Amino acid sequence: MKENIVIIGGGIAGMEAAKQLLILGYTPIIIEQEDHLGGHVAQWHKLFPDMTSSHELIGNLSKQIKDANVFLETKVNSINALGDSYNVILNNGVNIVAKAILIAAGFHLFDAAKKEEYGYGVYDRVITNADLEAWFNHRADERIPEKPKAVGFVHCVGSRDLKAGNSQCSKVCCTTAIKQAIEIKEVFPETEVYCFYMDLRLFGKKYEDFYINAQRDFGVHFIRGRVSEVGETIDNRVQVKAEDTLTGKPLKVTLDLLVLMSGMVCNPRTNELAEMIGLNIDDDGFLKSKDNVYTIMESNRPGIFYAGACTGTKTVPETVAEARAAVLSIHHYLTQA
Repeated sequence: MKENIVIIGGGIAGMEAAKQLLILGYTPIIIEQEDHLGGHVAQWHKLFPDMTSSHELIGNLSKQIKDANVFLETKVNSINALGDSYNVILNNGVNIVAKAILIAAGFHLFDAAKKEEYGYGVYDRVITNADLEAWFNHRADERIPEKPKAVGFVHCVGSRDLKAGNSQCSKVCCTTAIKQAIEIKEVFPETEVYCFYMDLRLFGKKYEDFYINAQRDFGVHFIRGRVSEVGETIDNRVQVKAEDTLTGKPLKVTLDLLVLMSGMVCNPRTNELAEMIGLNIDDDGFLKSKDNVYTIMESNRPGIFYAGACTGTKTVPETVAEARAAVLSIHHYLTQA
């Protein structure tokens, strides 16, 4: 039997890595602090740009890793170097010795309540992208009206924002807003939908087509300008003030629902892991790879590898590709040792 490989994080990066390690004959051991696998993707409804079902993706991956060892609702208490291996001690008392560790601990969503000017947690009809995804997944939410006349989306909430402590682009928020705008129009065809954006960053395959489709086939309105003020009307609706920077005119829109596109920030748990074993942390708070071009899956410690959004914002295709690449790096490391 080949070596144990510890995978910290059971999102799509960790699941895809476990699948590939099983194919190569290794014994993957997934450590996941939640009570389910799939991470953030498991909470999403559909994935852009093909509107793929996230539940089908997670379901298929789950079947393919049924032979992996999985610890749910489990955390890593400590990681200690042990010769050419690492001793990983879990909070359930289990000790695992492995020559290679893959960190795939993912990201956190920015806390939209920190952007007080948008009124999240203050106004009833202000929600986040994650809240809306939960509603798409048939979870009741009293904040979402039965027949909204108008719905707005605010891009870059907590991203590209020095005041929020995050200067980086979240990479997926623009396309997620377009996806959710289309889904709103599919549920409520008569609803007017507005997207307030600074600029649109649609770099991926079919993303630009997705944007054109939202305008042409669904009538989504795109307004270039940052929202300056959000207030609540006497009838419990949301009033948004912004400047349309393309026309140079101020704009006031009254909405039945405002959706804040919370961006990705580093998972504090990865910083705890970094402290345990002396991993480098980048100035954006994410784990620091050897470099940002060629060895992004490798850490500054031998035998410890990365995959997915623990090193920065990633799309689903990027995350899956990194997981596969990390497994090849692990295999090369162990067979060349």
